[in-house]
Order: sequence, then structure tokens, then C-alpha cells
Amino acid sequence: MSAENARIEEPGYGIGAVARRLGVPAPTLRTWNLRYGLGPSRRSPGGHRRYDTADLRRLEEMNRLIRQGVAPADAARQALRLGDGEAAVAAEPRVTRAPGAAVPSADMLARSAAVLDGHALDEGLAGALARHGVVWTWQNLVLPVFVTISAGQARTGAGIEVEHLFSDRLMAALYPLLARPPVPVNDRMALLACAEDEQHSLPVYALAAALATGCRVESRVLGARTPRGALAGAVRVLAPAVVFVWSQQAVTGDPAALSALPGSRPPYRLVLGGPGWWGEPPRGAVRVASLEEAIARVAAATA
Repeated sequence: MSAENARIEEPGYGIGAVARRLGVPAPTLRTWNLRYGLGPSRRSPGGHRRYDTADLRRLEEMNRLIRQGVAPADAARQALRLGDGEAAVAAEPRVTRAPGAAVPSADMLARSAAVLDGHALDEGLAGALARHGVVWTWQNLVLPVFVTISAGQARTGAGIEVEHLFSDRLMAALYPLLARPPVPVNDRMALLACAEDEQHSLPVYALAAALATGCRVESRVLGARTPRGALAGAVRVLAPAVVFVWSQQAVTGDPAALSALPGSRPPYRLVLGGPGWWGEPPRGAVRVASLEEAIARVAAATA
């Protein structure tokens, strides 16, 4: 029997087949296996790791919960609770709920910002982060509120104080989530920074918080307006697994500024986030278009 026929006849599902079925990249599936134990549970006669039907259902549950906005670590815990019998059928939708403040709508949060109600912003953001995690809060509350604030500024020519207060309270809510995970999964650091002269740093902190709480990935955040020399120095000191750089505005988004970053051994992955980037990125660099994609790229690079 040929090796190809042996692979075809082996029971269960290979990682490529599972990736195609779920629409989840194979590197992400490997990361879920490494970090959360959601991996293939059987070994074929040929010695290959294979996913069985129960494994597949757990992964489907994991994927479904993440798409609903549940933090990956919480989604994994729920998926792993499925016994073999339960995993044989699709699970009912579940969303992690945590005690604490109620979760406001984006409109409610925008109204609190408009009247400079910092207490309401603190409670609303804390409740959303506790119940739904960073990604859901960012997509369903933070981004819509900033859209509302920007529209008000364009209409009235005022409202900078509203933007500043909301940004301040959001940073205060994210900051506790930046702590080093108790047991980080990465040996080499993820280095996160803004492009030189880029002042919009909240997306970088949101990424760091999501990596720490959802993926147990430790990172170093250099923050806003990181000079290229400072970023290069951090690369030399930390020898990171991945370098993520954010650009919000075109004036800060010339990728040629990153071509002078030093190399390292082993090499790191360069990931560019934000709408400001233009032109051809450095060789080997990848661009991401969302927080979820940034999390996946950075987490995979640290695996």
C-alpha cells in the first residue's frame, strides 16, 4: 500500500480537512491545541494525529463562540466541557456571563460620553469587558462610540473633550488587563508599538489586552509615537517573536520607515495594523485589517 493510500484510509480528520471545514487557518488550530488542549485525540495506525467527530464538534463550538464575541479562553473552557456524547451534536448557543455591572448599548455609552459621565463609562466598559471580553467590547461598543463622537465633531466643530474622556476611561478599563499572564504561552515576546509620530495608541493596548486575557500571550507595549530608533533598540534587546506596528493616519504610515529595523535570530514576524499604511510593506511583513486578525497573526507568530 502506498503512503498516499494509507493517508486516505486512516480514520478521522487531518488538520487540513478540519481547517477547510471550519474556515479556520491550520496555524490557528495548532494554537488552540497548544494553548487550550483542543486538539486531535486519536492516533491512526500510521502514527498520525487525527481529529475524531467529538474533536470536530468541540472545535465547531469554539469557533462559534469566538464569532459571537466570547473571549478565546472562555470559549475553549465551554467547548472542553462537552463530553463525547454532547460533542456528537451541535451545542446550543452559550455566552459567558460574569457578575457585575450591566452592559450598555453603544448608544447609551455614547450618551454617557457626551455628558462627560465618567462613572457611567467606567461601569459600562468594565461590565462589557468582564462579560464579553476585549474583542466583543471593541467591535460592538468602542468602535461605534468613536464613530458617534467623530460624527458629532464633524457636525458641530466641538466635542474634543468627549473624545478625550472616553479615550481616558477606555484606557483605564484596559490597563488592568495588560498584566503578564500567570503562565504565558510564549517564550519570545510580542513587541507592540505605534509608528513614529502616531498618537492613536488605543488599538495597540486593546491588542495587548486581548492577547493577555484570551491567548495568554505576554507582550511589551511601547505606546504612542515610538521613534524608529527606539523601536529598533527594543528589537535588539528583546529579540521578539513578532513586532506589531500601528498607523492610524497616512502621515505616519510610510512603511519605508520600518526597513531599517534590525534583524534577529531567530527572525521575527513584522505585522502592520491600521488604515494609515500605504505603499509597499517591507519584505515578509503582513498587514491586518481587524483586531481579530491581528490577534490571530500575533498569537500564531509566538506559538
